[in-house]
Amino acid sequence: MSARPRPRGALDRARRRLAAALLGTPFAPALAASLAAARAAPPTAPADGETFTGRWVHGFAAYGPPKYGPDFTHFEYVDPAAPRGGLLRLRNPDRRSSFDKYNPFTTRGNAPAGVLIWMFEGLCHLAQDEPSTMYGLLAEAILVEPDFSAVSFRLRPGVKFNNGDPVTTEDVVHSFRTLSGAGAGASPTYQTLLAGIGRAESVDARTVRFVMKERTRDQVFLAGTLPVFSRKWTAGRKFDEVVTDFPIATGPYQIGKVDMPRRIEFVRNPHYAPLAQLPVRRGHHNFDRIVYRMYLDNAVAREAFKAGEFDLMKEYGARSWVRLHKGVKWDDGRIVKRELVTGFGQYMQIYALNMRRPLFQDARVREALIHTFDFENYNKTGHFKRANSLFNNSEFAAEGPPGPGELKLLEPFRSELPPKVFGPPWQGPRNDTGPGALRANLLRARALLGEAGWKLDADGVLRNDKGDAFEFEYLSPREGGENSWQQLLKKLGITMKERVVDFALYRTRLQKYDYDMIALAGGDFTLPDAGTLASFLGSKAFATEGNNNFRGVNSRAVDAMIEAIGRAETMEQLRDAARALDRIVTWGFFQIPVLYTNVEPVSFWNRFGVPEVPARYFSADTYFTGINETLPWPLVCWWDKALDKRPRAAGAAGKA
Repeated sequence: MSARPRPRGALDRARRRLAAALLGTPFAPALAASLAAARAAPPTAPADGETFTGRWVHGFAAYGPPKYGPDFTHFEYVDPAAPRGGLLRLRNPDRRSSFDKYNPFTTRGNAPAGVLIWMFEGLCHLAQDEPSTMYGLLAEAILVEPDFSAVSFRLRPGVKFNNGDPVTTEDVVHSFRTLSGAGAGASPTYQTLLAGIGRAESVDARTVRFVMKERTRDQVFLAGTLPVFSRKWTAGRKFDEVVTDFPIATGPYQIGKVDMPRRIEFVRNPHYAPLAQLPVRRGHHNFDRIVYRMYLDNAVAREAFKAGEFDLMKEYGARSWVRLHKGVKWDDGRIVKRELVTGFGQYMQIYALNMRRPLFQDARVREALIHTFDFENYNKTGHFKRANSLFNNSEFAAEGPPGPGELKLLEPFRSELPPKVFGPPWQGPRNDTGPGALRANLLRARALLGEAGWKLDADGVLRNDKGDAFEFEYLSPREGGENSWQQLLKKLGITMKERVVDFALYRTRLQKYDYDMIALAGGDFTLPDAGTLASFLGSKAFATEGNNNFRGVNSRAVDAMIEAIGRAETMEQLRDAARALDRIVTWGFFQIPVLYTNVEPVSFWNRFGVPEVPARYFSADTYFTGINETLPWPLVCWWDKALDKRPRAAGAAGKA
């Protein structure tokens, strides 16, 4: 039998051991030259069955090989020959109705959403048609250690910031330290996301290395998608003192004209040419100019859209989508109405009960409130699906009783968990099963409240044994439609007050965890991500203001399941850990689950060319943290079809 070739990863490790042994000897310079040549070698496709760790590669997938090889020319969901030019007009895609800064990474103030989308990039780019896979962008190659103790990136030659300076490894290190360091001035959200990475270090002029505290795949992707910016942007100041300085970053656009706080324009970055023709960028960023206008609320924005002030509008309200996205301009084809289907798994949209409040610390109270919410009435349009899982629309939602892998994770916490965690998955109460279903759910809620010590007084007010009335406040940045729910609660003696505040105050109160209940959109995922889950469910984020643990979860069992997700070596282990977490979160009644949807409801003016093959993982119009997120496909990969002079306007109809 012939000797089996030694794997490349083993050879690299042997070279490093030899380098350590020869350090300080006459042979060291020659060996250093040999190692430098090895680092400079272009990545090649691994042989069948060979690992993508322990060697330089062009792309890295969380599980299995990447879809695209090192010689790929473009992604399937773009048109590489799409015409470039024209103007894209947009609105503020979220609740921000004004902006007062350009730094999107700090807590105080509001930055325009477009700054993250168009100006910042990471060392790698996340593909949008395969789960959790990244390809080199600012970096030309990736080296993941087999035990996930570190990941190295080799910078691509010729890459520059929008001020013309070359991107260096020191800039990458500076970006990491600024975003991750306590006291550096970045939002705690970034500190939490990056807490599993121990340090970043410059190995040589083109190689940067991240050393992990938590040896997981998640940390590799967080390092690879970390936004990179120039040291000159901060210029020695604390990060939260960088407010109105234009970002010095690598993205395809830079800030042009600004009318703060209502309008901002992005124009092409003149130094982007080395990146624009890369396979990971071909067919992207097809507009020359992008303009955002800020509107005070959705009603004003909707009328502005119909008047032609901007080109694309995602609708968040089901009733508005059904009733208001129609009319003559839709009928005659000037405006197109589409539900863009995504393949994302969907976190649940919820009403988050702040469990830091004594009122909500009894699980029976939280379960009772779930029984008072009439989802079927809320979903009269039939537009949404009931959220029965933390991981909707995916294989990671709990099914049947826990399997052996789940039980192995759950058993150490049996005494701390509700017994139902060890049975079938949670299903939300329904009010469409018969004429008495709603009444039965309200009676169940009353019984649970009684068990928790809440009784009706002579005036029909629900009170505890101290005489305190059951009252709470629903905090929102916009007028809601909760009147029918309030009436149901009133039948049980509960008062829910709705307080509407402007977004700036709303954000401040969220950062201080100063609320009783809020509504939270679910968000999406390709694979469950321990970093993201830790940010909104982990105990580390429980007490620190400015994080995303809006429910107020503080559970050893939850932390353990999130850690198991992070260290999963196989899809089966990942699935077991996610399903175990799902059971704890739903049977713990940490929230009032509401809905999810796997479509992006969008109306747009009929002026876009659309690729023939749609992306699978995308949002329609926004980006939240810039770390480990996919780009908004319509904005980034569509184009102005008026500029398309090809005999057949490729993709003009598309499959949006």
